[in-house]
Amino acid sequence: MASKKFTPSSKSTLPFKTGNREKRQKLHITRKKALDNTRRDERFRRRREEDKDPSLRDERLRQNVPLTLERKRVWDNLDNIIGDGIGVSVDAERLKRQKLDQDDQLDTDEAGSDPEEDVQSSDQISDRDSMIDSASESDEPSTKPSNPHKRHKSASERATSPTASTPSTNLDLTPSALTTRFPTLFPTSPAPLPKTLITTSLNSTLHTEAHLLTTLFPNSVYIPRSAHRHSHEYSLREIASFATNRAYTALLVLKEDQKKPTGLTFVHLPTGPTFHFSISNWVEGKKLPGHGRPTNHSPELILNNFRTPLGLLTAHLFRSVFPPQPDFQGRQVVTLHNQRDYIFLRRHRYIFREKRESEKSVIGPDGKEVKGVEGIRAGLQELGPRFTMKLRRIDKGIQRASGQEWEWKGKMEKQRTKFQL
Repeated sequence: MASKKFTPSSKSTLPFKTGNREKRQKLHITRKKALDNTRRDERFRRRREEDKDPSLRDERLRQNVPLTLERKRVWDNLDNIIGDGIGVSVDAERLKRQKLDQDDQLDTDEAGSDPEEDVQSSDQISDRDSMIDSASESDEPSTKPSNPHKRHKSASERATSPTASTPSTNLDLTPSALTTRFPTLFPTSPAPLPKTLITTSLNSTLHTEAHLLTTLFPNSVYIPRSAHRHSHEYSLREIASFATNRAYTALLVLKEDQKKPTGLTFVHLPTGPTFHFSISNWVEGKKLPGHGRPTNHSPELILNNFRTPLGLLTAHLFRSVFPPQPDFQGRQVVTLHNQRDYIFLRRHRYIFREKRESEKSVIGPDGKEVKGVEGIRAGLQELGPRFTMKLRRIDKGIQRASGQEWEWKGKMEKQRTKFQL
């Protein structure tokens, strides 16, 4: 039960209007102590009541849910989606469910139509009749009685997203229109083994950071990029052509500002598209407390909380640079967690061990203990590097000058509670 609004004591309503500074300070201290004592008495009274009736504590905790930006997240209307929905904020799971419901409704309407009338009339007339019949059925009043005592939703329930937040990304929910628009990211035949070429911007000093990326992305090679006055300044399109002729599947360009990594460009070979990310909070593995040393094993990949069509497209991009079959004996895992359109990248090594007496049981998404793993725990050791990415723009193909033609561009949504990934 939520705490009721209490009435302060008489000591907390002392006058403050006095010309003496020392008296004002004493009055302020006295009033503050009185308010603190009143809140303390209220807190202890509520604790005594909840000890007698534990259901009051459960009800209070259920209602006192902080309204974060994730719980205030708003979605676009599903009826206003045109095309693949790459520029709108919709839940791909709801979009898939709505399409399945429409297909089931269409099958039901076709099964309920009279076969004799279909034989006598043409195909266009039968389609028109079925549409009229379905419209007439939807116009009939519902016989189900309404509940007059309907409970009003609380503020936390109204702010919650329409579907439960799923931590893992289901790539099977990708819309078909998205696969048609980007066929290179969604191949019908088995894709070749990923092979990545990593380079930097002109006259870059981030050689150490680029070598760290070669340990992060399997089967990758770093080639320095210089702009000597006697050398040729290769453009991004020329480098992509060079990489395509040597069977590379992706090109990564690390950008620099004030000798710090500030951006990462993904080019999906051979024809694009090109993804531009900004980088912040770069931390090398050797600066992490208790860090480990990475090995050459292919890591496992975890994609979290990519829910919109644009988020699924970004998840498919990251999946294309990691091998589909990881080396489980290496026990390495790379996590890409999306939260408020910021993508947090972490790399860990895990080990399974026995549960200690001081540790709690594993709790599932439903709030209950997971059965079968009561005595097992997973220990994590971060390997690094760690950094945060944010998607800024998606360009069409591979362009000579960046930003000429783009598929999607950031900073187009001004509402803080609407996210694109």
